[in-house]
Amino acid sequence: MITKSVDNKVVNEKRKNPFFEPYNTPHDTVPFDRIRMEDYEEAFMEGIRRDKEYLEKTVNNPERPTFDNTLITSEDDPDGYYDLLERVSTVFFNLLSAETNDEMDALAQKMQPILTQHANDMRLDKRLFERLNKVHRHHRRLTTEERVLLDHSYQGFVRSGALLDDAGKEKLRQLTEEASLCSLQFSQNLLKERNAWSLHLTEESDLAGLPESAREAAAQAARERDLSGWLFTLDAPSMGPFMKYSERRELRERMYMAYNTLCTHDNEQNNFVNCTRLVNLRREVAQLLGYKSYADYILKRRMASDKKTVYALFHELIDAYKPYAEKEIAKVERLARKMEGRRFKMKPWDLAYYSHQLQMQEYDLDSEMLRPYFELSRVIDGVFGLATRLYGITFKENPDIPVYHPDVKAYEVFDKDGSYLAVFYADFHPRKGKRGGAWMTEYQGQWIDRKGVNVRPHVSVVMNLTKPTPERPALLTLGEVETFLHEFGHALHGMFANTRFGSLSGTNVWWDFVELPSQFMENYGKEREFLRTFAFHYQTGEPMPDELIERIHKSSNFMVAYGCMRQVSFGLLDMAYYTLRKPFDADIRTFEKAAWKDAIIGEQLADTCMTVQFSHIMSGGYAAGYYSYKWAEVLDADAFSVFQQNGIFNQHTARRFRDCILSRGGTEHPMLLYRRFRGSDPTIEALLRRNGIKRKVKSKK
Repeated sequence: MITKSVDNKVVNEKRKNPFFEPYNTPHDTVPFDRIRMEDYEEAFMEGIRRDKEYLEKTVNNPERPTFDNTLITSEDDPDGYYDLLERVSTVFFNLLSAETNDEMDALAQKMQPILTQHANDMRLDKRLFERLNKVHRHHRRLTTEERVLLDHSYQGFVRSGALLDDAGKEKLRQLTEEASLCSLQFSQNLLKERNAWSLHLTEESDLAGLPESAREAAAQAARERDLSGWLFTLDAPSMGPFMKYSERRELRERMYMAYNTLCTHDNEQNNFVNCTRLVNLRREVAQLLGYKSYADYILKRRMASDKKTVYALFHELIDAYKPYAEKEIAKVERLARKMEGRRFKMKPWDLAYYSHQLQMQEYDLDSEMLRPYFELSRVIDGVFGLATRLYGITFKENPDIPVYHPDVKAYEVFDKDGSYLAVFYADFHPRKGKRGGAWMTEYQGQWIDRKGVNVRPHVSVVMNLTKPTPERPALLTLGEVETFLHEFGHALHGMFANTRFGSLSGTNVWWDFVELPSQFMENYGKEREFLRTFAFHYQTGEPMPDELIERIHKSSNFMVAYGCMRQVSFGLLDMAYYTLRKPFDADIRTFEKAAWKDAIIGEQLADTCMTVQFSHIMSGGYAAGYYSYKWAEVLDADAFSVFQQNGIFNQHTARRFRDCILSRGGTEHPMLLYRRFRGSDPTIEALLRRNGIKRKVKSKK
């Protein structure tokens, strides 16, 4: 309640929920500065009520069911009255990952079953499906995009249980509601467990080997918690340098074991039960819908199409890369024994340290040598400049656009002709309320309404990059620059969206295609011509020396085969869980180690466990889909080879990439879109060439 004085009279004016009215912000961006905690639940419940109102309006329409009066789409709602639930859900769940707190976690626990029940109510409504089914069988002549939308909508209902009998639908409700809660609990447990651990050092001798940048960051982290000395956490910018540089083996072991035993301890954050239940719930859902396994259910709507194709990719990669990976590890072990003595036995917490020593020996290259040339503001200029050079778009920071945290920067994006294209948010640094990793999301998608107005997207990338310290600005590693490029590739996919329907625009594509634009952008990270545009020393302004760039090129495939096997091992683990046809009741640690053994190189420790912190396949949407990263890597290498042939900044090639892939979203089958750009199907050959891998020639018998 707000009290104000008007003409000497006190008037009580009820505060309006900002979700209930026009935002009245630049480009109708989310008014983060006006949203209060109590606004969310009120908006959720009102959004559910409006959804039900719109459902009744649709199913009770006396007119013959048609494409135009039956499909529930954004353009049917020009005033935004019926999209309230989507608007509040988008803001809330984005912030639940990027800027959460105990109140938001509690509300998520409360709302998740309500929202899942509501989604089931919509998808399992017989009357709505009957109308949609009639449209699916008898409709006017449709455009390609309209046909795809109709097929996606119909299949969405079928895959959500519309053809089940009443008993089956009730069972499906129970399974999906429990799964949504398990997935949420998994994420909250992981964030709490990761935040709870730290390594507090007070003796400078314990910092042996650590570069100045890591020491400064740790000192700042300690000051932020009113501690003396240095504080290291499990956030990537803290843990990564520690494992790579620390000469204190026992401390590396403590950090490694802390990270690799997250959510395995006998406390409230233990995720073993959650993971077991999630695997079984998803299998039960798939089998209820008529599939043999959850993987069969998921792959039905993927480029790979079936598990046989996925395993064929894995085996092809194992055959090509594993011999190289074994040689890479053997080389690191030889160096470790040379340094420490013949009886030295390398452990998992030693790999980052001794592989770095090998990289220094072979290439005289260290990520700390590169940091001074990767000052964050310069990197931003470089990444934006790359988009300008390829596509002609430009970025302008707008301080009038509200943000949810001071770390976040908001930009207006303009197309080559100067027209407004999108809003772009960038959230750079780790903090307590943000989960680990990096991701792209949207606060508003793109679509074209019935009046022809092209509603432009509001895209966000969220990362955990090195923070600035009182002594120096944020100086990134090359790996962090590549992370920025990766997420920016997703952002371009969203910003260039140009389709009629929001559910088909931008990154709304099959999941084994969605990583193509992101991984494609990573290719630029080591290109001399790109580095020349922004890699200047933050103190002297001198460009990165040619000989340093040359070392980057020569070392670009350092440990690449081991990295490939690591990714394949994760994919094998994912598929092992989700190809199960019978109830899963095995010990997770034992199951995990057997599942990925074909791709594992080196010792596996009994106490460690990946599954219980494997967010991608437990709570991140990649269940039965983690193979997508390697699948898309084949595509990105093949696509970038076209740019290499024509010039990596060739605007004509970039225009075709934008028109054929980035702007088309999910409006056609992704292989059709790719062929239109490439002129042929992709092969693994470009990836092998990029990585310097030669296949074994099989002798003829």
